[in-house]
Amino acid sequence: MGAMTESTTQATTNRSTTPTGSAFTEQIQRGWAERPESTPEPREAAAFAAERRARISAMHPGVRLVVPAGSLKVRSNDTDYPFRPHPDFTYLTGWGSDAEPDSVLVLEPVREGEGGGDGHRATLYFRGPAGRGTTEFYANPAIGEFWVGPRPSLAHVAADLGLATADLGELEAALSSEADALVVTGADAAVEAMVAGANPDGDVLARDLSELRLVKDAFEIAEVQAAVDATARGFDDVIADLAEATRHERGERVVEGAFHRRARLDGNAVGYDTIAASGHHACYLHWTRNDGEVRDGDLILLDAGVEVDSLYTADITRTLPISGEFTELQRRVYEAVREAADAAFAVVRPGIVFKEVHAAAMAVIAAKTAEWGLLPITAEQSLEADQQLHRRWMVHGTSHHLGLDVHDCAAARRDFYHDGIVHEGMVFTIEPGLYFQADDLTVPEELRGIGVRIEDDILVTADGAVNLSGAIPRTADEVEAWMREIRSR
Repeated sequence: MGAMTESTTQATTNRSTTPTGSAFTEQIQRGWAERPESTPEPREAAAFAAERRARISAMHPGVRLVVPAGSLKVRSNDTDYPFRPHPDFTYLTGWGSDAEPDSVLVLEPVREGEGGGDGHRATLYFRGPAGRGTTEFYANPAIGEFWVGPRPSLAHVAADLGLATADLGELEAALSSEADALVVTGADAAVEAMVAGANPDGDVLARDLSELRLVKDAFEIAEVQAAVDATARGFDDVIADLAEATRHERGERVVEGAFHRRARLDGNAVGYDTIAASGHHACYLHWTRNDGEVRDGDLILLDAGVEVDSLYTADITRTLPISGEFTELQRRVYEAVREAADAAFAVVRPGIVFKEVHAAAMAVIAAKTAEWGLLPITAEQSLEADQQLHRRWMVHGTSHHLGLDVHDCAAARRDFYHDGIVHEGMVFTIEPGLYFQADDLTVPEELRGIGVRIEDDILVTADGAVNLSGAIPRTADEVEAWMREIRSR
């Protein structure tokens, strides 16, 4: 039996067997024990979320700011995808995997004479619990407690998040009063429709929040590190199951399943669809079908990340020799990619331009492909903007920001992102690769079908950077030793 949406009431009418008689209704609504609810201490994220609200408030004085969590999305008929709140909502509330669908954060500007504060009064609107005296309790398969479990009370969430709360039924009236308004779009069309005249200049609020999220606070950094640590355990699990994977005709799914198990045990879910790409599938950058064989002698590229309950995710790639040892050629390609990653890491420090990280990795990729005779021109010539021939074997970028989204801060302007200055507290990936497609006639036959990527999660510090995932073996020698150690347990 799967979970269901609000449309379920209509979608299942033709097969509903819920009793409707008065005797049943009277019987099911009585005889329940009292359910005392304790008042929690504010969660760790609450104070950080309050500081973030103060920053976005200061950027938009006198303007109502509306940030929906989003609603459930249908997967198939009356079953839904697992709910995940919009990252801007989580950023400003601290409500992560336990957030309620359809919730909305409203920052109402404080009018003159209404008192001080940070310029806005924050209220979180959500659907509170339905009493046992309501039919929703047992008859609504989308939100009823008998179906999906109890919802927290307004008072509980207010204490937990350090936020004023109100019932979702009051939202429309709260948004009906005239005010200049900005709303984060794309999360909840019904909420957007309530905010008449919002966003005269486009989704400025999402842009500004993305740009604020580029620099992580102490809570965010700790959560990313926790996600990285869980991901490391997931990689251990995969290595332990590789022998089983080689015995299955869809061994990539054995690998995917091993990692997913760890993600659910130690976190909320995977942060994105796992790439378990064996053999020539490693040359497909976003291979997520994961339906191929895992064969001794091949490499397997595992690009995976655990998302923890706060919804921060890791994003790490390791390329492993399935037999436990690289061939001489596989090692040469692998170490070239590692050299590119190390060169990119070496330039990271506050004050550089973000795109310099990519440029440092590309200098190595160009040099290696020229050294191997794959380029018809020199490496220096290939690095010129109108050439870029080495990019045939690495068409993707080297880095992206990381946090509540695996590709974080996507609404930020280019001047803040690709062409932006790197600051202390930024977290991003470094992930060069080399991918020689199985039918690429421009490379020697022995290279065809080899794909390698090494990806780490990097924190910018006051005077350089730290590799948050550096404890996961990186060099070819370290990888082989790691695999021997796991398999000997």
